[in-house]
Amino acid sequence: MSLHSPALTRRLLHVIALLCLAAVGIALISQHVFDMAPCAWCVFQRFIYIGIALVCWLGLSLGRMRPVLARAAAACAALLAVGGVLAAWYQYDVAAQMFSCAQTFADRFMVQSGLDAGLPWIFGIYATCMDARVDLLGVEYALWSLALFVVLAVLGAAAALDRR
Repeated sequence: MSLHSPALTRRLLHVIALLCLAAVGIALISQHVFDMAPCAWCVFQRFIYIGIALVCWLGLSLGRMRPVLARAAAACAALLAVGGVLAAWYQYDVAAQMFSCAQTFADRFMVQSGLDAGLPWIFGIYATCMDARVDLLGVEYALWSLALFVVLAVLGAAAALDRR
């Protein structure tokens, strides 16, 4: 009998993936309904959210065959979320103070990947980081994203380390 509870890991992976898709959905509504143009770091964080969701759902699929793979996916999701924390912090603390975020890591990554041209309605870069600074309930979007990435990292770590 296993000391690990695969059901908890599966539930947490679903929750993580759904939170990520909700974050991207809110970003797209903000962009397309409320005309909040995203910067390179905004769309890079969308990429990370989508990557986390895909890793979680891949882990769920593979975890049916080998439960350890679900926990590995949770660990990978937690690491990606830490990367998201760093991206959101950089956007808030550094890039938002710059007149242009052109040629920063996020801008180069999104352009070189072709995602900005291939899927512009999700990954198009339409503003500088300074222009993309927007508050929601008195808190900058980048800080909301940072907080969500922290939550995702904690949930991912909990799913990866669960030993019930």
